[in-house]
Amino acid sequence: MGAEAGWDHAADAVVVGSGNGALTAALCCHEMGLPDVLVIEKSGQYGGTSSISGGGVWIPNNHLAAEAGASDSLEDARAYLQAALPAHIAPERIEAYLREAPRMMHFLHQRTRVRYRSLGQYPDYYTDLPGARSGHRSMEPEPLNVSVLGAEWRQLRTTHPMMYLQGRIAFTAAEAHVLLTRGEGFWPLVMRLMAQYWLDLPWRLKSRLSRRLACGAAGVARLRWSMLDRGMPLWLETPMGSLLADDAGRVTGVEVQRGGRTLRIRARRGVILAAGGFEANQAMREQYLPAPTNADWSAGCKSNTGDAIRAAMAVGAATEQMAGAWWCTTFSTPGEALPRLAIMEKSLPGSCVVDRAGQRIANESQNYMAYQLALFKRHSVERPCVPAWMVFDARFRRSYLAGPLLTSNDLPDHRIPRAWIDSGFVTIASTIDELAARTGIAVDGLRQTLARMNEFARTGRDLDFQRGDTAYDRYYGDARVQPNPCLAPMAEAPFYALRMEPGDFGTHGGLATDADARVLDGQQRPIEGLYAAGNCAAALLPTYPGPGATLGPAMTFGWQAARHLSGWKD
Repeated sequence: MGAEAGWDHAADAVVVGSGNGALTAALCCHEMGLPDVLVIEKSGQYGGTSSISGGGVWIPNNHLAAEAGASDSLEDARAYLQAALPAHIAPERIEAYLREAPRMMHFLHQRTRVRYRSLGQYPDYYTDLPGARSGHRSMEPEPLNVSVLGAEWRQLRTTHPMMYLQGRIAFTAAEAHVLLTRGEGFWPLVMRLMAQYWLDLPWRLKSRLSRRLACGAAGVARLRWSMLDRGMPLWLETPMGSLLADDAGRVTGVEVQRGGRTLRIRARRGVILAAGGFEANQAMREQYLPAPTNADWSAGCKSNTGDAIRAAMAVGAATEQMAGAWWCTTFSTPGEALPRLAIMEKSLPGSCVVDRAGQRIANESQNYMAYQLALFKRHSVERPCVPAWMVFDARFRRSYLAGPLLTSNDLPDHRIPRAWIDSGFVTIASTIDELAARTGIAVDGLRQTLARMNEFARTGRDLDFQRGDTAYDRYYGDARVQPNPCLAPMAEAPFYALRMEPGDFGTHGGLATDADARVLDGQQRPIEGLYAAGNCAAALLPTYPGPGATLGPAMTFGWQAARHLSGWKD
């Protein structure tokens, strides 16, 4: 890539960001005839929130499902999304996604190092809606060794620590299900993972983390590995300051900071923004998101401060859905840099989540997005749901993990870090009344709630919120517990409360785009030369219809941007 008159550098396409959407767009541009593609990343690590995440992609009708013999159809996927999504999502964007997402994934599998596995048992999130499937619409990246990245392995952002066994050993989403629920094959899996880790002596001299990558970091690593095969540059520590446009309003490049200098980079064909949302920007959170809101509760990437969104707004871009995020209650563990997502444990039997009045908020086993939307709907000054507490007993603690709490066999009460207790993050008590007094939860409400939950556990029917009635609810239940795998008594002392906040793993409001990922202005006209994908674009699937509903669209509209920008004809 050389400089051109009036510019410090030039490329056919400039991609801003380094998560799944960005790297997919860059790779596809290259494969579609544009060899000169530059990717720039604000921070000193690449991968963004994609790398931190579970790494799944939700793609109906994908080729891996077909190879596994699963039944799916475009018609059923369309019917499901029509039922699951709000009416304001443009039909042409939905159609483009359903048509192009499977093609994008097949294209990457054929041409690059990208490899995914079908998740046959992971259901759609609203299994009671028409067109839903109980599996094979979601895929996760195949694990790989980080050493394939050569000297760049240290610059890869790692997956969230909650997806590492003992904080060291990476495991997949499928393996996480076995580990959390102590399902069939639990001990052989633990032994295999630990043996792989400790027998890899050369890698132990380099890193405390396993050489094996899984989840989001594996997905990003496979994309970057494919770029390294092609000699494609990725500039770290290169924040974008502004977009540059000509007199006609066409975006022609970007202004960046690199090595203490301000550089003007020309983009001959266009700029693709895929730099994440604004979850780490407290001022933007307070401007757009529902209260209460706190960047410290977010498990998203801490460098996501909305830079790309604001730069596009400065050249006339419109925004949509700015009040939305990928909501998920979180555990803010003292001493940990990122909160832990409360996705799985609150579905396990023998627990419930209560507000300050000691009352349940919603069905704890439903998908995390729907749960937190219910929390926001219920929360008020008069009836606060922030913080909330996950309450469980000694039987639960012996049996399952909960946030950072290992089982009582692996982490006895006397070994729980003092900071967790002193901060009120973990509360332990010998009676329900004592637990209520220590947390500030209304004692009568808590007593009544637990008594009611114990009766539901006996009958197998949650009369208040129907917990355990759907396939998704039961996915993270314990099949050994009957008659309802999501319900068990809470009667064995001591009793525990784990504090929770309304967090997220990224915002989902952003730039308005069309079916080709072109950024739109206030009159819904495309801004020439400007594209967006991922969390800096307004979400296609804001209700989160299935596991991977963020990364699936991010990669697909990265593909769409590359197709349009390059003029590729297939």
